[in-house]
Amino acid sequence: MTLKAFKLIAALLFSLSFYAQNSVNGSVYLLKNNKPIAGVEVYDKTSGLVATTNSLGEFQFETIKKHLTLVFFSFEYEVEEIAINTEESQNLNITLKDLTTTLSEVEITARKRRVFDLRRLNDVEGTAIYAGKKTEVVLLDESMANLATNNARQIYSQVAGLNIYQNDDAGLQLNIGGRGLDPNRTANFNTRQNGYDISADVLGYPESYYTPASEGISEIQVIRGAASLQYGTQFGGLINFKMKEPNPNKSLEVITRNTLGSYGLYTNFTSLSGTKDKFSYYGYFNYKKGDGFRPNSEFESKNVFAHLGYQFSEKTSLTGNFTHLHYLAQQAGGLTDNMFYSDPYQSNRARNWFKVNWLLYNLKFAHEFSENTNFTFNFFGLNASRKAIGFRIRRVDLEDTGEERELLVGDFKNFGFEGRLLSKYELFGKKATYILGAKFYKANNSESQGPGTDGTNANFNSALGQYPDYRFQGDFNNPNENIALFGEHIFYFSDKFSVTPGMRFEYIQTESNGLSRRTNFDAAGNPIGNEDKITNELKERSFVLLGVGASYKPSPSVEMYSNISQNYRSITFSDVNIVNPSNAVDSSLEDENGFTVDLGLRGNWNNWLSYDMSAFGLFYKDRIGFLVTTIPPVNNVGQLRTNIGDARILGVESLLDFNFIKAFNLPRKFSFNYFINTSFITSEYTRAVTSGIKGNKVEFIPDVNLKTGVHFAYKNLKSSIQYTYLDRQFTDAENSNNVDVSGIVGEIPAYDILDVSLSYSYKNFKLETGINNLLDNAYFTRRATGYPGPGIIPSAPRNWYATLQIKI
Repeated sequence: MTLKAFKLIAALLFSLSFYAQNSVNGSVYLLKNNKPIAGVEVYDKTSGLVATTNSLGEFQFETIKKHLTLVFFSFEYEVEEIAINTEESQNLNITLKDLTTTLSEVEITARKRRVFDLRRLNDVEGTAIYAGKKTEVVLLDESMANLATNNARQIYSQVAGLNIYQNDDAGLQLNIGGRGLDPNRTANFNTRQNGYDISADVLGYPESYYTPASEGISEIQVIRGAASLQYGTQFGGLINFKMKEPNPNKSLEVITRNTLGSYGLYTNFTSLSGTKDKFSYYGYFNYKKGDGFRPNSEFESKNVFAHLGYQFSEKTSLTGNFTHLHYLAQQAGGLTDNMFYSDPYQSNRARNWFKVNWLLYNLKFAHEFSENTNFTFNFFGLNASRKAIGFRIRRVDLEDTGEERELLVGDFKNFGFEGRLLSKYELFGKKATYILGAKFYKANNSESQGPGTDGTNANFNSALGQYPDYRFQGDFNNPNENIALFGEHIFYFSDKFSVTPGMRFEYIQTESNGLSRRTNFDAAGNPIGNEDKITNELKERSFVLLGVGASYKPSPSVEMYSNISQNYRSITFSDVNIVNPSNAVDSSLEDENGFTVDLGLRGNWNNWLSYDMSAFGLFYKDRIGFLVTTIPPVNNVGQLRTNIGDARILGVESLLDFNFIKAFNLPRKFSFNYFINTSFITSEYTRAVTSGIKGNKVEFIPDVNLKTGVHFAYKNLKSSIQYTYLDRQFTDAENSNNVDVSGIVGEIPAYDILDVSLSYSYKNFKLETGINNLLDNAYFTRRATGYPGPGIIPSAPRNWYATLQIKI
């Protein structure tokens, strides 16, 4: 990037805005005793949540609108609704009444949903800017999904265009992609929890082995494309799990949930929450165990999360998060196509195991310098490992011979900090908003590969001394360092039109140091020589990513938005350090880069139809993928990881949510919604490094992605029916139709799934139940190149669950 261009974007970021914002503030009190009320949600009736009262009952927000209808909502008090002129309204005093009648949960939910139909992020929230971006927010408290097993198909049902791997029945790992991004462990999104990174290594190994318990999440924020400016370089954007917060009105609140389900499933989720003076806390313990829906697939998981907060003053707070996850799962192995169509739930691998230990920690300092300037400083770290042991040297359709197993161990240690300053300033009578941020990240990771024991249990000890000539060995250190600077600025050209340019500077240093060994054998199985490869690579790069978003709001209930943003994905050390008989890495492998474009229309019509319709383009350069070829020195047919070429992905996505209670003015004791979520995508390789690929479809893209469903409620009884359909998709750039004997290469056939859910509430008790895959369809969503395969990984057949919740 030239110095002239850098100066230009810097000028854009910090120059004047063209339209003023108005500040609205006030306090909320209980009518009967004039006591301040914390945790009251303040909504702009047409656009959604704008503020929440603090421990003193105070709230404050900025808006460009002159006239607003504000709604003050809390489950324990009557709703208050007022119309204000923002140029005249200062220091509002709002009083709420106690609820004098007992409302059912459905009626309370209906009251809340009356304020808005679809949660989207506001232009400014906290120390982040979302103006002009495609944002979607999943509200877990309103979800009818099977939260006990983190059922992603249901949880993300209203997020457009997501492609989800569905290969376990407990939700131990989240595997989502979209727009042609590989869903494997959500590696193409920047995944965060409460705003800080949770993946193994953001740059070197951005896979997420840890997924928070859905029962402890308040909302999931999904930001596409232009999220690269504030949250990283990824093509997918951001997924941020916002955990539940302490109850501001109680010193102790206890919630316990116990779930039973098919195949020996049992889960327990117990949370404690409360606020006492300036101190607040929230924490949970989540336990899962089950036999799995296939032989050799038992699992046990333990997850602890703790949040502690201290409010030094109205303007200064300090919070800390601690997370620990431990799980052990037996892996039933992959299948070939013949095996799947013969019996999709069989297994001939009984000695494969997978173990994860994940420890996350975080400290966040927040300070309000003034009512217009906020600052946050996030320090975070990770100390984690994942271990896999199993038998992979024979095709999955051949029996395990009982010899030594392959052991893979990864240790991940990293830390970082991110500072953000958001300010609303005034010059020549005009106000504007900008954010400046900086991030430092340092990782020191290692991975090893070699022989494990020849037993059947989950023994992750190395057996290298016993088997010095094991076929594949590797030992690598992979230190990484990243420094990033970013900024965005909102320009308001009128009360209807705004433009938000932004930039991100990245410095990335990645290293890989180690030794790999391949031992060759003769026909009799005797070692005939070793091939050693010493790796000592250091790669440095620095670059600037640019982006700009625009928003036009012709009315308070309609918004047109667009954005364009550059993206980048560096080579990961898993791309480089492969030691596998069927895989190899191109020595000239390069980083990926490209850009994404979004153009959309969203809003609501007459308060009964909520919609978000958009078109997008994703343009890859040097997309990384696999080519089927012969792998030396033994010349087995395998996969070469290389830069396939350039790709273009175009699509349209839409979400329509119809509220028939509002449309036909039906009694509030009923609730009746219908939604339809569609994605239609076309893709092709526009340039390829080898013949036969140009013009092919891009991997992991179904042409049609449909999710639709009905939510119906009467008083305390709620129900949901959801239908999911995905068209066929390819798993390789060559669009192979003829499957190979390994089960790794080939298409994923089209599939459809039907899920039903019910819940009933009575006082402090709640019963949830449902059946997933009601039609008992046999299908798969994944062909794994390594663990938990290799081969086809089938998805769960029909299964049921029942959850009892008690709230004290």
